[in-house]
Amino acid sequence: MKLLRTIRLDASDTFVFERAAEPGEWAVTGSFVFWDQDLANLGAKARVAFRSGFLGVNTLGWSTLVQIVEASDEQRDAAVQTLARHLVEKFGAPSMTEATAAAEEEITFASSLCGHPLDTLIALHRTSDGGEIHETFRTLRPREGGNKSFRAFSFLDVEDAPEEHVDLAALGREAKP
Repeated sequence: MKLLRTIRLDASDTFVFERAAEPGEWAVTGSFVFWDQDLANLGAKARVAFRSGFLGVNTLGWSTLVQIVEASDEQRDAAVQTLARHLVEKFGAPSMTEATAAAEEEITFASSLCGHPLDTLIALHRTSDGGEIHETFRTLRPREGGNKSFRAFSFLDVEDAPEEHVDLAALGREAKP
């Protein structure tokens, strides 16, 4: 089976997110993190996480990109259990049974995004409209005949890319102590 794993092509996740996921973590979209939050009042790093972050299952850190990889049944089950524990401990799920069901749904949805070849990268664009959260995804693949190793700017075949505007200078100013 295929699942999503966080990948870090450069150091940008470590300064655009409050907490960056570790490379190689199992990942879900993580939109549930924002369900009870006032999106209009998010800080800059939380807005970036809302707009473009996948949630790492182990650290609950954010990753801009995830990679489609093979996973065993045991790895999938471990990811479900880890996420379920977080749902109880950090998000107030009423029981492990309910948390496991919710974690199962999150992992199943993440797996549904894996209908592309292995090693395909996926990026997320999340928006809110009328109180509803909407997610769109785009895929990034190595160019035909290109080097299969991923470097930040060595490949690009993009499908369904939403228009984005990011003020990196403002993010940098906010990151300084």
